[in-house]
Amino acid sequence: MRILLVASAFNSLTQRVHAELGDRGHTMTFTQVSDSASVRSAVARHRPDLVLAPMLRTAIPEDVWSRHVCLVVHPGPPGDRGPSSLDRAVQEGCRTWGVTVLQAEAEAEMDAGPVWASASFDVPEVGKSDLYRGEAADAAMEAVLSAVRRFASGGFIPQEQTDVEVRTRPSLRQDARRIDWSTASTESVLRVLRAADSQPGVLDELLGAEWFLYGGHPEDRLRGRPGEVLATRAGAVCRATTDGAVWIPRLRRRRTPGAPRSCRLPAVLALGGRLAGVPEVSVPWHLPERRRTYSDIRYSEQGEVGFLRFSFPAGAMSAAQCRRLLDAYDFARSRPTSVVVLGGERDFFSNGIHLDVIEAAADPGAESWANINAMDDLVEAVLTTTDRLVVSALAGNAAAGGAMLALAADEVWCRAGTVLNPHYRLMGLYGSEYWTYTLPRRVGHDRAETLTRDALLVGAASAERMGLVDRVVDASPGEFAGRVAGMAAELSRHRAHERIARKKATRERDEAVKPLAAYRDEELRLMRRTFDDPAAPYHALRSAFVHKQPPPAVPV
Repeated sequence: MRILLVASAFNSLTQRVHAELGDRGHTMTFTQVSDSASVRSAVARHRPDLVLAPMLRTAIPEDVWSRHVCLVVHPGPPGDRGPSSLDRAVQEGCRTWGVTVLQAEAEAEMDAGPVWASASFDVPEVGKSDLYRGEAADAAMEAVLSAVRRFASGGFIPQEQTDVEVRTRPSLRQDARRIDWSTASTESVLRVLRAADSQPGVLDELLGAEWFLYGGHPEDRLRGRPGEVLATRAGAVCRATTDGAVWIPRLRRRRTPGAPRSCRLPAVLALGGRLAGVPEVSVPWHLPERRRTYSDIRYSEQGEVGFLRFSFPAGAMSAAQCRRLLDAYDFARSRPTSVVVLGGERDFFSNGIHLDVIEAAADPGAESWANINAMDDLVEAVLTTTDRLVVSALAGNAAAGGAMLALAADEVWCRAGTVLNPHYRLMGLYGSEYWTYTLPRRVGHDRAETLTRDALLVGAASAERMGLVDRVVDASPGEFAGRVAGMAAELSRHRAHERIARKKATRERDEAVKPLAAYRDEELRLMRRTFDDPAAPYHALRSAFVHKQPPPAVPV
């Protein structure tokens, strides 16, 4: 079928729907829409068999839904209505939640149309954005695939929402998210922070200024006066509650009248000199599993396998984060293992350089240069590891330099539902991270050129078929890490030392043909030219992306 996706943004769910329906043989088209007129124009232009809206903030006009079946994905169970469904599920501590695919129709109230499909899911104690890309996205795909099959059959009659309890609730505003630090417990603070993760954040006063807080992690040892900033670690700040403390990784300064929207930054970077006298409390890479504390990088071992877990907010990796991860990788390489697994237990693998940190820098060009070199140093360390096997385990999506970091490993395993964006062009960059070496060796020169030139997204199934990944792991977000551990243990037992010897010989042959340094020099020469040119499209595109503005009409 010809399926038109209309969405307010080409977000993670929209990308996944595009990839998975395309993998099933449907002809997919996407149009970003902002109002009824843009929806109307998209439908008239593409003449689809079916209109599907995975994430839509505007109503579909009557002259569209009266002529075309238009299915809308709502992140709540049947009967749930309102724009903050997932936020409320997290903040209220719901154990289960759901996703509904419903038909747009002549109802004054949104989310009230007849139901084509629905699916439920368990709600783990994670941030809303992690949940949205994980369990909620899995349920959404289950419901979308069911709805598309039913539409294609031609005989399905969707069910009116007459036999379900209807709950219509307004947007969850900041006054309902406010934290009273003098009375709030750790668990209640975590629910509020997690419910606002990614968007909109929790507005709060901290060290003499107003900030939006993003992310929340428990702390099991540090204690202090409720609301007090107790410590810093890995860019995050620790703040006391009535019965413990929480770590807050990111902040964004509240916009003042007439000023542009500020960036979401590591909390320590955002607060700067306001943290004078606050101690940095570090922890070792190898933390006991029973510890409830914040660490964006952890290392553990099971037999012959080392696991280097990293989880950076939104998958962005600043120069400082890349250097810390390289230090941890060097530690992992010093251990007596035959396999090292890279990647977090959940959510993003990596999305490459940290555009917010770059945008906020006094010299964004210089910070871009520092960041890309730190990424290259990390990728080079992985590529030159010849005494053990390295596996990239993608629990979630990867893009740009983060995707190329994954490809530096000997094997790439990804969770079913993962979407890869192995390109840089939409940010006006040529790219680095040794992609001109690693991408062609996996998919061939012609396909590598197509992927990067056309800025193509790749779903997990297609990635496996073309050799971009080696194995797709059919597991829920909560099961993925355990499945990977079992697979890595099997890899370590299955003639690993023979493979390591072959790997070393291959690296030496490749180095003789063209040194890794030559790939890096060629890539960075083009990147430096872009970074040093204030008129290069990259700078305008980066600024628009960071400040949530429409991308400028610049040649890329």
